[in-house]
Amino acid sequence: MRDDSRLPTSPGFWRSPLRGPWLTSVLGLVLLGGVMVLFVTGLLSYDAYNPGLSRVNDKTPDKGILGFYLFSWPTNPHWLYRLVQGVHVTLGVTLIPVLLGKLWSVAPKLFTLPPARSVVHALERISLLLLVGGGLFVFVTGVFNVQMNYVFPGSFYPLHFYGAWVFFAAFLAHALLKTPTALRNVRRMREERTSLVAPRPARPTVSRRGALWFVGGGSLLLFGTTAGRSSDCLRVTALLAPHGGGEPGRGPNGFQINRTAAYAGVGAAETGADTWRLVVVGRTGTVRLTRADLLRLPLHDSALPIACVEGWSTSDQEWRGVRLRDLAALVGHDGDPPDVFVESLQRRGSFRHAALRANQVADGRSLLALHVNGEALSPDHGFPARVIVPAAPGVMNTKWVARLTFGDR
Repeated sequence: MRDDSRLPTSPGFWRSPLRGPWLTSVLGLVLLGGVMVLFVTGLLSYDAYNPGLSRVNDKTPDKGILGFYLFSWPTNPHWLYRLVQGVHVTLGVTLIPVLLGKLWSVAPKLFTLPPARSVVHALERISLLLLVGGGLFVFVTGVFNVQMNYVFPGSFYPLHFYGAWVFFAAFLAHALLKTPTALRNVRRMREERTSLVAPRPARPTVSRRGALWFVGGGSLLLFGTTAGRSSDCLRVTALLAPHGGGEPGRGPNGFQINRTAAYAGVGAAETGADTWRLVVVGRTGTVRLTRADLLRLPLHDSALPIACVEGWSTSDQEWRGVRLRDLAALVGHDGDPPDVFVESLQRRGSFRHAALRANQVADGRSLLALHVNGEALSPDHGFPARVIVPAAPGVMNTKWVARLTFGDR
């Protein structure tokens, strides 16, 4: 008989004595809880953009029924988006060794022949393909986006959004079928004879608990070198993440940014006192204001963080500027202010425009900021004026603001 043990389709190819129902079940149960949290925080993160408000906010059009859960994103607590996206990204990176360990533990099943023994078996294999492929796609696209080095064709937002739904649907179906078995395997603490157990196991070099420590150690390492970018005091530990390793500069404007003025195509000629005007449009017409005009209006302070979709954030910065609701009142929107459409001088990159909901405009902490931490905004932080709103994603806090249109979506 021909020896085909050199082929991955042969059970004899897989000789590790570590594979078995117990290890697979433990890793699967860890993923079960982790993926549930990832999915919920991912949905909340998407909702924070208020995609139903305006087309410029919606980077995932034609989502149809998948947007059933969307609601008006609140402004309280002011650190809400910082928490949601920090958990989403940090947990996703931390779970990578668990995901890889799980895929390694079930590798023999992925190569089993024949591909389908029945209609039911074929459906199970298809769901497994969607589970593995969807999981790898979502985690890989997420990591590239976190590293701000996105190389996939198309926009990250729809690819990650639809990929997450495919992965989660397959994951949920798999979990419903396998969780009872996984719990039994963990309680029994022994291996049963299944296709995951090697028929001719090699000599063990580590125990199954040692393998779990290896996976857990990898997760702890990634957690320790990622989580700090959401905390100023621990940022120096975020060695593997952009915006890690300490503050990028000194002084009041020495905190993280994603996009410089040079990258956005905003030059000094456009932001000088002789050229820049803020155009405010509303019910009673149009008002044009210089930066000096804005400084003569009542100024207010807000302590708010910047939190970005890549998972990094700053601590609360001290912003000073004109309240958005006061600017709305200048053009006839007294009382309850409406939504506002914000336009930037920015020429390159996404979110050159953004729409904010009425509840965001009405919040007294929402400012057209002119200063930060007691100093005028730097060009990279949005000079001459930028929006700052509590609990909003960083890209919705538009920099280099040129125009505010109240009551227009």
